[in-house]
Amino acid sequence: MSHQGRCSATKTEKPATIFLLFLFLIIVSAQKTTTFTVGGNSGWTFNVENWTDGKKFKAGDILVFNYDPSSHDVAVVNANEFTSCSASSNSKTFSTGKDRVKLSKGLNYFICTVPGHCNGGVKISVNAS
Repeated sequence: MSHQGRCSATKTEKPATIFLLFLFLIIVSAQKTTTFTVGGNSGWTFNVENWTDGKKFKAGDILVFNYDPSSHDVAVVNANEFTSCSASSNSKTFSTGKDRVKLSKGLNYFICTVPGHCNGGVKISVNAS
């Protein structure tokens, strides 16, 4: 009588599986978002326009706008509104003083709608890749 037993050989990882895992880790780490505090320690205030210089932004990154809500607000506007310093009724406006906004791919525009503030430099444009 012949008795057949089962082999308990261990599986070894296939190179393709290891490659896919490696690729997945690269994609996940590349998609990490970064949080930026607009204006650094000064916050969202006058002459913040050049704060973006030298920074790299990606879609999904978060901008934190810190400011005194009795003095400023933040409106997400389009290019024409940014240039004219006037937000439309369709513009999303924040006023908590600790606002967090996720960047969309492409150009993102933000202004303060308090009269005279945008023209005084309380505005930024951010290009997110």
